[in-house]
Amino acid sequence: MPTVGELQELLREVSLRVTRPRVAVLAAVYGYPHADTDSIIGAVRNELPDVSHQAVYDSLHTLTAAGLVRRIQPLGSVARYESRVGDNHHHAVCRSCGAIADVDCAVGHAPCLTASEDHGFVIDEAEVIYWGLCADCSRRT
Repeated sequence: MPTVGELQELLREVSLRVTRPRVAVLAAVYGYPHADTDSIIGAVRNELPDVSHQAVYDSLHTLTAAGLVRRIQPLGSVARYESRVGDNHHHAVCRSCGAIADVDCAVGHAPCLTASEDHGFVIDEAEVIYWGLCADCSRRT
């Protein structure tokens, strides 16, 4: 987990103004990988009790647009956020409890997969979601 100073430097590196809500949101995303917005709001409010929902939403949008945060939304799930950006990793999602785990690129370099037909696109990223049961849920069945 980066220090507050390191988080502030990350914001400066992408030419964003350093604000308390942005630092708190970025810290929450680092502290709670794959957290949904409500969880991030809760974590931010532990540091900044008076922060508004809108300030958190705005910060998440700004941090995502700047490439400091990645937004993922597996089918049937609310949006979730993570700090692991720029490496084109994938995710495994539990069909039962919704747990999400990072899965490194399986083969080669980004975009990890070669499309059977690119339709003229210059592909620079692939999003793969592996679905199944997490270890805890598979033991219960």
